[in-house]
Amino acid sequence: MIESIINTQGVDEAAVVLVQAAYEETASSRKGTTNGPKAIVEILSSKLELFDRTYKTRPTDKIKIGTLNLGDLNTLSPEEALLKIKTDCEKLINQDKFLVLLGGEQSVSLGLLQALAQKINPKEVTIVQIDAHCDLRDTDADYSETPSSLAHSCTLRRAHELGYNLVQVGIRTYYIDEYNYFSDPKNNIKVFEWGNPASALGTGWKAPSIDEILESIKTKFVYLTIDVDGFDPAHMPGTGTAVQGGLEWWYGLNLIEKIIDQKELIGADIVEVSPMQDSILTEYGAAQICYTMIAHKFKSKLL
Repeated sequence: MIESIINTQGVDEAAVVLVQAAYEETASSRKGTTNGPKAIVEILSSKLELFDRTYKTRPTDKIKIGTLNLGDLNTLSPEEALLKIKTDCEKLINQDKFLVLLGGEQSVSLGLLQALAQKINPKEVTIVQIDAHCDLRDTDADYSETPSSLAHSCTLRRAHELGYNLVQVGIRTYYIDEYNYFSDPKNNIKVFEWGNPASALGTGWKAPSIDEILESIKTKFVYLTIDVDGFDPAHMPGTGTAVQGGLEWWYGLNLIEKIIDQKELIGADIVEVSPMQDSILTEYGAAQICYTMIAHKFKSKLL
């Protein structure tokens, strides 16, 4: 019998639900993220070791993990897709399920964040975003002929407007309006850029310490949104808008683990996986991050 990290049928018995949101209608570059959720679940179902090296046990033996597939959302408008995600996630949250949303493009994250905002005051939550991009546009009118304020490049702007605090890690490129938005002191956004251009002027650059990032998180509650292009493409090449540089694999994994260990994780998403032909590196990495997050969230069951 094939062993799987997804160890329960349906969601009734599950403590953790992996919500598959296959949507990419506002994607602005290479398509394929609609296939990301299925690819991640396939890795979790048969290709990832169940034994956790940190806890020296198999988390799946002690944590019930299920999945809910929201189906093909690409026939829906951005408004309709978000409403579908929000409504279905809200039902699960009201059943005290811990949710990890698997995208799809970054825009799907807003649906879960809207649902969580019904249960906990966003002002008491910090979104920690691992990403190459800020996703702080007001609309995508500068590059789209059919502008939307709900495009993937606007997701964190909309979340910030809900009241969530925001810490961005791995940022390597941004639009001028995004720069103006996060630079405005009243918005209180902390941005950790990677490869800051100042290094080209001879001042040098090095990655911030993990402790420095942790110190920037001022709330007890945390939500993790992980766009795989936040990592160096050497580790996560299968994504629509890859940018050179980014978080090294072990640095990123250690950061995620320490955030969960020191804060209270209320939800998470992993987005922008666009499977490549002849390589499963990206979906494998996404699946490992997903399983690691679950293990650390529920570590009391493993110790």
